[in-house]
Amino acid sequence: MQISPSILSADFANLQSELDAISNADWAHVDVMDNHFVPNLTLGLPVVEALLKVSPIPIDCHLMIEDPDRWAPAFAEAGAQSVTFHVEAARDPRTLARTLRSAGARAGLAIKPGTPWAPYADLLPDLDMVLVMTVEPGFGGQSFMADQMSKVAEVRAAVARHGGEVWIQVDGGVSATTIEQCAEAGADVFVAGSAVYGADSAATAIDELRALATKHTH
Repeated sequence: MQISPSILSADFANLQSELDAISNADWAHVDVMDNHFVPNLTLGLPVVEALLKVSPIPIDCHLMIEDPDRWAPAFAEAGAQSVTFHVEAARDPRTLARTLRSAGARAGLAIKPGTPWAPYADLLPDLDMVLVMTVEPGFGGQSFMADQMSKVAEVRAAVARHGGEVWIQVDGGVSATTIEQCAEAGADVFVAGSAVYGADSAATAIDELRALATKHTH
């Protein structure tokens, strides 16, 4: 059970100390938004490159961008240990996943709440992670969509049939009150933003979230 705090909820003026504050997490989740695929603009490749130099933990890039076929490989080449792109934006998701892996990153496929999983199940052999969005992508602080748990369970069943080690990540509204549902449904990587950075102690919040999720280890 891995915790990947989203630095979208961090203090952007002090990102190095904000990364140090989550050094007991498994990953630092970095949301890259281009104001095209989603109606928001955040960090791009130069900031990710700077974060990679100072982060005490691996960087998990979630690319909410158009044309990831063109832009995603650069994040893997820069050293991001996990790069997730949206299936809704990719022209050739299988080739892109293979490209990310050959550049040394884990390849992740993200699906929005309105996107069904079934059409993409055959991509599993080329993936290291599937990200099931539990909010509409674009902004932090939205409320958790419990109706996505059936999709998490569907992905978990597909992974079990496929075999191999494919992680299932959930992102959006994950907190102490929702993480157990996510774990029970089959998720094993949890993105939490305000639940970590809004807490008195980010490190304590990470430990508490991990303990809650671990109750439901598969």
